[in-house]
Amino acid sequence: MTRLLRYILLPALFVLALIGTLIYSLTWRPDARETLPVSCTGQPPTLVPGQALKVMTWNVQYLAGKRYVFWNDLAQGDDEAPTPEDMAFSLDEVARVIRDEQPDVVLLQELDDGAKASDYQNQLKLLQERLTDLYPCSAHAFDWKADFVPDPHIFGSVGRQLATLSRFRIEHAERLQLPVQPANLISRQFQPKDALLATTLPLSDGGQLVVFNTHLDRATQPDDTLQAQVTAVAKVLDKHESHGTPWLIGGDFNLLPLGQYRRLPTEQRTPYSADSALHVLWDKYPMIPTNNEASGIDRAKWLTHYPNDPGLNGPDRTVDYLFYSPKIKRVEATVRQDDTLRISDHLPVIARFLLPPN
Repeated sequence: MTRLLRYILLPALFVLALIGTLIYSLTWRPDARETLPVSCTGQPPTLVPGQALKVMTWNVQYLAGKRYVFWNDLAQGDDEAPTPEDMAFSLDEVARVIRDEQPDVVLLQELDDGAKASDYQNQLKLLQERLTDLYPCSAHAFDWKADFVPDPHIFGSVGRQLATLSRFRIEHAERLQLPVQPANLISRQFQPKDALLATTLPLSDGGQLVVFNTHLDRATQPDDTLQAQVTAVAKVLDKHESHGTPWLIGGDFNLLPLGQYRRLPTEQRTPYSADSALHVLWDKYPMIPTNNEASGIDRAKWLTHYPNDPGLNGPDRTVDYLFYSPKIKRVEATVRQDDTLRISDHLPVIARFLLPPN
């Protein structure tokens, strides 16, 4: 190597190594499977076989409220962050709705913790302070985390979580990594890392109920990521079903039910495919809402997503669901729409079940 090349290459290699070290230190690489801490206070009750169980799933959109069209929304607005006043309003409203419904298990998506855009709030902690008497047990898992993201719209930290609150005892929690969008080595470090938050609730007869919480990829164009994620979810559920363990899963799946794709205006179809990857789950497991409910004569009652878009004046699609083991019996279900349209761009899905008897 000539002296000139040495003078050029060595500093360049040093700079690349420095950049690589910086990126590594600022970003997050979770394991494929991680055991999570469980928080339980006092002596919460234990589930009993055959009992009723009320479950709510809700993407609360980092408490941003509905006065914005964000840069990463499909409508591509100019907004980058909500005001503290709007987040305070949404926090109170989320707590109000949960307190009014009093579900036994609450599955929440898009709660921020340490994110620049949401004023570095720990939103789960803020919410728990308002619900401490209802939910002695909880577990949470990040699905997006970095100390700094260089995107001009973010240019700071991100931290977004799944959180499960329970009136009943949780004895174990895990984070299960799902497939992520394909990207180059550097971009991949900064992107969301969708996951399953699995919580195990013991039954008084020695059995277990496993509750999953998830938020699947928010695609801007159809690709194979959602298909891979749904396939991975199905594999986990199949394992529990084959072992005879009852389970529930809820969350924001970012996928349409049968029949809704063609009802959307052409410009609103962009993130979706006519053949929803969700069929991998509904082909074998019961779903709330069902395809008949979500695309039938009363479909308006089952819409769960109100996109941030000035051209829309209400919810227009279903992307949030509950799936459950056939061993569990559905009693009733609803999407709470009447007083939740200004809280988040998603609406809470609520169902009451009967657990399998002995």
